[in-house]
Amino acid sequence: MPISRRLFLRDAAQALSAASLLGAVPTLAVGKDLEGKSVRSQDISVKDVSGLAVFAGGGCNVVALSGPDGALLVDGGLAVNSGVLLKAVTDNLKSKRIQTLINTHWHPEQTGSNEAVGKAGGTLISHEVTRLALGRKEHSALFEGSYGPLPPKGIPTQTTYNLGSLMFAGEQVDYRYLPAAHTNGDLFVHFPKHNVIAAGGPVSAERWPVMDYLNGAFMHGFVRSYEILAEVAKPDTIIVPANGPTLTGADIVKQKDMYWALFKQFFIFFNKGFGPHDVIDAHPLKDYEAQYGDPAQFLEYAYRSLQLATIPH
Repeated sequence: MPISRRLFLRDAAQALSAASLLGAVPTLAVGKDLEGKSVRSQDISVKDVSGLAVFAGGGCNVVALSGPDGALLVDGGLAVNSGVLLKAVTDNLKSKRIQTLINTHWHPEQTGSNEAVGKAGGTLISHEVTRLALGRKEHSALFEGSYGPLPPKGIPTQTTYNLGSLMFAGEQVDYRYLPAAHTNGDLFVHFPKHNVIAAGGPVSAERWPVMDYLNGAFMHGFVRSYEILAEVAKPDTIIVPANGPTLTGADIVKQKDMYWALFKQFFIFFNKGFGPHDVIDAHPLKDYEAQYGDPAQFLEYAYRSLQLATIPH
């Protein structure tokens, strides 16, 4: 989701106050002209998803698993909401600390709690591309201004290029690369015991996902990532996207087929000399607009990713 451009100062003091209760006040490590929406504690919702807690309202869906020495999180919301979000997590899970935080990718909505968790001694895990991105100033098709670099404590210390796993609270947690899907450093996180996958930015149940084509998202990688998710997920596996309601492994298979058909259609458009707006006007996703809404932005960014990868520069 693109970050709002409006200034939300009304609740920032409450967010910072809550952060101080955790012993670390996160800084808003973004460009001066990039702002996130601050929230109050009552804006954070939590629901049980097959034995995992999913917190919403802090900038993205945050998946949490409680353990005897702390909690494991997948993603951490916006920095301005970190204090409120982390307090909601520790209060609901009865955990004293966040032991491990896995970033599905580097965008502000996913990495806003990195600094607070890192300062408190937690372990940060990501794809290597995400680690590199967080150590420098980044621009994106999805927001104005720039993001980063994060302070050293907010940079992941454990990374992977493809596969990784850990034992947490007596159960295995796996993570794996989704190539060039939403960025060029996406991971999904699989909780086999719970039959749950935290899929991050490439997936959505109720609207079109957004491809950061300026940071490695490419239509071929996008559809390949759906193939990977469909291979790992069972039909009844619960898929937690970056935002919005969950979906199932069966839904992923249907979406995979839809996106592959679109990918093939793109090459027909490409051979006709179409530009992004010609593609939008052709309405190739008209059969799905009632379910997922206006696909204009998705089509534009997805087609631009194809152009960037195909047209010589």
